[in-house]
Amino acid sequence: MLKLKISNKMRTLGKMYLVVLSMLSAACDPFGTRIGREVSYFEASESENVSLPDTLKVMTWNVKFGGGRIDFFFDCHGDRVIMEKGEVEQNLTILAEKIREVNPDILFLQEVDIDAKRSDFINQVQYLLDHTALNYGVYASQWKAKYIPSDGIGKMNSGNAILTKWELSDAKRIALPLIDEQNFIVRYFYLKRNLLHAKLKYSGGELNLLNTHASAYAKDNTKKQQLEIIKHYADSLNSKGLPFILAGDFNALPPNTKQTRNFDDSVCEDADYEADDYSAETDWMTPYYEVYESAICLGEYSNDNARHFTHTTDKNGFWNRKTDYIFTNRNFVSGSGTTIQDWMEASDHAPITVNYELPGN
Repeated sequence: MLKLKISNKMRTLGKMYLVVLSMLSAACDPFGTRIGREVSYFEASESENVSLPDTLKVMTWNVKFGGGRIDFFFDCHGDRVIMEKGEVEQNLTILAEKIREVNPDILFLQEVDIDAKRSDFINQVQYLLDHTALNYGVYASQWKAKYIPSDGIGKMNSGNAILTKWELSDAKRIALPLIDEQNFIVRYFYLKRNLLHAKLKYSGGELNLLNTHASAYAKDNTKKQQLEIIKHYADSLNSKGLPFILAGDFNALPPNTKQTRNFDDSVCEDADYEADDYSAETDWMTPYYEVYESAICLGEYSNDNARHFTHTTDKNGFWNRKTDYIFTNRNFVSGSGTTIQDWMEASDHAPITVNYELPGN
């Protein structure tokens, strides 16, 4: 008969699993991970009255929860989980400096923490409002828990945000599907992806702002379902003649991307964090390009892919794939889209900017 040798760590994990399972069975939501439609509004400590121009500067950026290029466990280049206060403040200082340099009128943020142990519980939305020319913000959680009993993560509240120089209204959170293949406990604690929708109202009408961050690490069709829901939501606005800007980290490659797997930065041996094979997803973004304007048009991307890559997990390498986008159903200034690749020290994603002509202003 084969005897299995069980390590102390395995025994500890097994006991923790049973404890967590019993707690979940005994209460509806003991760790506070469930997220409804709630959206939080923020305002800069000293907001400034700014006139609305005819042309807006739009920017999207996955800011990696103020983690800069620290090697975290999920990238497999290191094993960090928690940052010191000084590290977070230094990284946020860099982010704010870069944002001030661009001076966007509208900023879409992904992976921004407002109350998380890993970033010393600093409200990053409020920090960026207080240290840039942006005045108002809305926020919707994607990962929320009073305590996550894994890898020392602890308390978590991280999600998507939209910051602007003008007040936002009618914000709502649209839930996206969860990853099907995960077991019950992992699904309970895992990220709940969303589409954040807010309105910028002005004398000439209203502009709908949509921000999202689709799933990484999904091996099933969850990401495809999420992208279809996001597209359908944008289509519903478009069918009513309502102008929108849709931005975010879609975790998917554009059509005509030459390399779809075996990236140099893909060092994870843990299958839970392998997200480097997009070979089955090459047409998932096609519907967006077919109907809407992109900040970086597909023709330009095809001619010079590397110049518009936005992501890498290797701080010692170079951007090696594009996963970030800005779309609209009208009025990008032709040729104004840029991918800013000079700021690798600030995040594992490069920001994108584009100019937008405001309808009826």
